[in-house]
Amino acid sequence: MKTEGLESPPHVCPTLLRHAQERLRKCARGKLGLADKGIFGFWLSLTWGAGLKALQLAVSMLRVVSWNINGIRSPVQGVGYEEPSNCTAMTMGRILDKLDADIVCLQETKVTRDVLTEPLAIIEGCNSYFSFSRNRSGYSGVATFCKESATPVAAEEGLSGLLATQNGDVGCYGNVDDFTQEELRALDSEGRALLTQHKICTWEGKEKTLTLINVYCPHADPGKPERLAFKMRFYRLLQIRAEALLAAGSHVIILGDLNTAHRPIDHWDAVNLERFEEDPGRKWMDHLLSNLGCQAGSHTGPFIDSYRCFHPKQKGAFTCWSTVSGARHLNYGSRLDYVLGDRTLVMDTFQASFLLPEVMGSDHCPVGAVLSVSSVPAKQCPPLCTRFLPEFAGTQLKILRFLVRLEQDPVFRQSALQLSNQTPVQMRQNKARVRSTRSRPSQPGSSRGQKNLMSYFQPSSSRPQASPNLGLPSLGNLMTPKTSEEDVMANVVEGRAKASEAKDEKEVRTSFWKSLLGGPLPMPLCGGHREPCVMRTVKKPGPNLGRHFYMCARPQGPPTDPSSRCSFFLWSRPS
Repeated sequence: MKTEGLESPPHVCPTLLRHAQERLRKCARGKLGLADKGIFGFWLSLTWGAGLKALQLAVSMLRVVSWNINGIRSPVQGVGYEEPSNCTAMTMGRILDKLDADIVCLQETKVTRDVLTEPLAIIEGCNSYFSFSRNRSGYSGVATFCKESATPVAAEEGLSGLLATQNGDVGCYGNVDDFTQEELRALDSEGRALLTQHKICTWEGKEKTLTLINVYCPHADPGKPERLAFKMRFYRLLQIRAEALLAAGSHVIILGDLNTAHRPIDHWDAVNLERFEEDPGRKWMDHLLSNLGCQAGSHTGPFIDSYRCFHPKQKGAFTCWSTVSGARHLNYGSRLDYVLGDRTLVMDTFQASFLLPEVMGSDHCPVGAVLSVSSVPAKQCPPLCTRFLPEFAGTQLKILRFLVRLEQDPVFRQSALQLSNQTPVQMRQNKARVRSTRSRPSQPGSSRGQKNLMSYFQPSSSRPQASPNLGLPSLGNLMTPKTSEEDVMANVVEGRAKASEAKDEKEVRTSFWKSLLGGPLPMPLCGGHREPCVMRTVKKPGPNLGRHFYMCARPQGPPTDPSSRCSFFLWSRPS
């Protein structure tokens, strides 16, 4: 933030201007206290008037970003602002630098604690928090990375409170009486929610609480109705927890992959989907969110979709694309990732909400928002921080933690007691008896005794003796006789003829086996573009499971786009 070019008002002296510039620099570096920031902001508004409102807001902003990373270990090897095939290896720190946010929330990390490595968890200048799946390895999982300037005051895993440790937790769980303990445990066992609570300061100098709920909501598989019920119960628990935090006086941001495209504008092919508006997930979002637009009187739910608040009519604003069909190339996708803020927070502090479709490395793209507040970092990270895990804290584990006390067998205990009661004379007698029972070494002359070292160097009778009559060949016999030029040419011609015969014989064998086995058939041409098709395999359970078929090789896109995939389909004949 540059303040040197700030022009002084007519009634402000240059010395006062220099003082204001220095105070602005301290604000940007986070070196002013809450009272100083509030008083200075009020003084600026009186001195320069409303013209410096934008300057005050620009000095300190809070930028949050959410990204379904589809495996935290895979984008590390290929993420950037270019095509994935051209990407080079990138560390987690560089990913966070690219996203350029104070708080980064990641979903679908697909790691468990046993495979989490230090380069992924411990980033210089940041503190990280992970929630792991407890049922399956390489499945689900969320993580939150906070800069040191945005260190949370509390952090907690899960929505139900069953995973809380009563030390540094967020609290405020709401009424969950309609959930059983088994159901709550199942909803939190997949590592789908992570809460961090932060202290923020407005330009009026007021300190407030902001809770971020990083969520990866379940996907409802059409072939598994029980997963739809699981998803709706997860939605319900998420709403109860968020509303409980609001009731306790905290501002709340829900961000992450909600796995539901809310409106038809958020899905490319919504007009062709059967009963789009009747989807249970969309009905839940209708109750959770206010109507589009930030106008007064449009309130129906406690939260606002921040992107649609700033871009209510933006078409093609998608965050997820199918990688199998190459739909991202033609932007044929849906918007599943959101930054939802409570109505007061969005109306008062949100300055922007954005998508980052140019960021590759996953089938989702990052989303984010900018708030005109400054973060007040906690003096110490909450206990959930990964740097406190024993494997990353650098603490030595005691060997007693790996030992388990075993119950002794009664016979063994009686034998040990008898040995301990023996007198020294009895112990010496036992030792002598043991020595007398040991086998004595064999005598040197015996066949079982140790051999002499010189026995290994005796001349062998089976070795052939060199004949004294053998002589060295004469030098004349070693010389190759000279050949004429005609003989050399004849040898060359004969060698080429043999090579040609071998090549012809190989081609004959190859053509024979090709005629016998048939070989792969050429790909058929699609009807729309007359281009070679691609072969796919049916993976959906049913009578056609495992069958192969041909389809257009172009990426999926709108039917009106001639460059997109055509409707060609052909079953492959059985081999």
